[in-house]
Amino acid sequence: MPTITLPDSSQRHFDHPVTLAEIAADIGAGLAKAALAGKIDGKLVDLSRVVDTDAHIALVTAKDPEGLEVIRHSTAHLMAQAVKQLYPQAQVTIGPVIDSGFYYDFHFDRPFNDEDLAAIETRMHALAAQGDVLVRKVVDRADAIRYFHDLGEAFKVEIIESIPGNEELTLYTQGDFTDFCRGPHVPNTHKLGVFKLMKVAGAYWRGDSKNPMLTRIYGTAFATDKELKAHLTQLAEAEKRDHRRIGKQQNLFHFQEEAPGLVFWHPKGWALWQVIEQHMRGVYRQSGYAEIRCPQILDVSLWKKSGHWDNYQENMFFTESEKRTFAVKPMNCPGHIQVFNHGLHSYRDLPIRYGEFGSCHRNEPSGALHGILRVRGFTQDDGHIFCMERQIEPEVRAFHEQALAVYATFGFTDIQVKIALRPEKRLGTDDVWDEAEAALRGALAAAGVSWTELPGEGAFYGPKIEYHLKDAIGRTWQLGTIQVDFMMPERLGATYVDEHSERRHPVMLHRAIVGSMERFIGILIEHHAGYLPLWLAPVQAVVMGITDKHADYVKDVTRRLKAVGFRVEEDLRNEKVGFKIREHTLERVPYLLVAGDREMETDAIALRTRDGQDLGVISIDALLARLTEETRSQSQG
Repeated sequence: MPTITLPDSSQRHFDHPVTLAEIAADIGAGLAKAALAGKIDGKLVDLSRVVDTDAHIALVTAKDPEGLEVIRHSTAHLMAQAVKQLYPQAQVTIGPVIDSGFYYDFHFDRPFNDEDLAAIETRMHALAAQGDVLVRKVVDRADAIRYFHDLGEAFKVEIIESIPGNEELTLYTQGDFTDFCRGPHVPNTHKLGVFKLMKVAGAYWRGDSKNPMLTRIYGTAFATDKELKAHLTQLAEAEKRDHRRIGKQQNLFHFQEEAPGLVFWHPKGWALWQVIEQHMRGVYRQSGYAEIRCPQILDVSLWKKSGHWDNYQENMFFTESEKRTFAVKPMNCPGHIQVFNHGLHSYRDLPIRYGEFGSCHRNEPSGALHGILRVRGFTQDDGHIFCMERQIEPEVRAFHEQALAVYATFGFTDIQVKIALRPEKRLGTDDVWDEAEAALRGALAAAGVSWTELPGEGAFYGPKIEYHLKDAIGRTWQLGTIQVDFMMPERLGATYVDEHSERRHPVMLHRAIVGSMERFIGILIEHHAGYLPLWLAPVQAVVMGITDKHADYVKDVTRRLKAVGFRVEEDLRNEKVGFKIREHTLERVPYLLVAGDREMETDAIALRTRDGQDLGVISIDALLARLTEETRSQSQG
């Protein structure tokens, strides 16, 4: 009879097969009430699952990440049940969990609207209150197909028919609703109830425009009302901070249909870009990186050697010339190896560090594009370090310190470090991956850094350390990476001469701090809600006069500020000064400089901030000193 080993290594012995729910009850009433699902030897399952052999067991509650996933998955089923009750002719398709909640796709004779959403949500609450038990049943493939065929659920039939023949098929029933699903689910619908339906969208069946258009209902769910309210508050704040809206307000960039996923940068947006690029260029220069520049297109033969052809081809753009096929580069690394290969290197030369603000293009699906956060053409603050194995640890440690300093300068201090491990589709042997992953773990351990691990999320050529930054409203963004690559240098013939005069392949470290410049700028805009610190602001100050007679003085002050490098504009429009102040405040310009008779006579300016502070009249020399010190202190972190 089973011996159950719990996460704290304690054991419980039973003289008969037991369900996970019974194990939870044996441990205590509190856990029995809180448990949502469980794990048998690491596999997530329902509480109804029977254990009849020795096993390691963990009970999952709402405090666990898997618990929230189970709640959301079960809430998607609850929504499908409500839809079927209200709109019996609707066909159900798929309803997965996503980062922010869940969705379910339906085939119906018309799109659902806001009134439908309200009715569906009301019915969901009524169904949750019933406390229906979710019953899992293993079924034969033919029986499952027959069941859904008889219900007229053609999409479910297609899903079942596409599943490999050796896979176990299960149905889940709650009340009058049965769905085909792998599970697991909460034990009963009383565990649900804290949810919100968010929006409706269109989606093609299986993502193919040749297939029927479905209606997708998005929702979110949490364990407590407090968590749901916090999430909805965050969403409302995120909408206010949307970089697309602020970008339009501040005239930074735009998109148009003729160039999907590609950005048209306006003068103010490009000014912001250049501040960031020049700052990062200085960081790299101080850290021993030599800046290089590589071609935008390279013959596909190089991409075949590098492994991109076999592992990344679907994300690449191609072009032809004179019967040769070229790829527009999606990454900079093969080009950097060509620069390394153009010469003989000794072990004494290593590490060699190359940096490039390299422009890349990736064929992202149109549905995934999102402002400047997800584009098809982007520029990376990219770099590659060619080194020996014993140099991996100091290089990773140096990069880590450099990355944290940069993030702090841009206003990010809450940072999580993660290691993304080998994906299914990858180059190289397990031994090589073992070595690469161990190198990253060792470097972080030596630096005294704690980390979490992400199985299956590494690049196809190597594992990577990722830096996840939390913004001002609690969202997390993955930015910088450093990756260990033992394979690409060998595939592309990179070598150096070691201390025994033998040829060896260097280790290649792929690294970036801000990653995509476009994405980083979008994150910065949203983090600061458009109120960029002075050193980053595209326009740092606007000078305006009270009347036309102050125009020459306004021009002179503007000229003097520009002469020492400040990004300043003059506003000589025939409008009231109050109107101008309000307009430039809405544009989030840090300083508003107003000139009248007194200011003109004393070589001074009236100084206001974008948050409404009146700082009084100061001399131009004092103004220059203030702006200089503020810019210096901010840009140095």
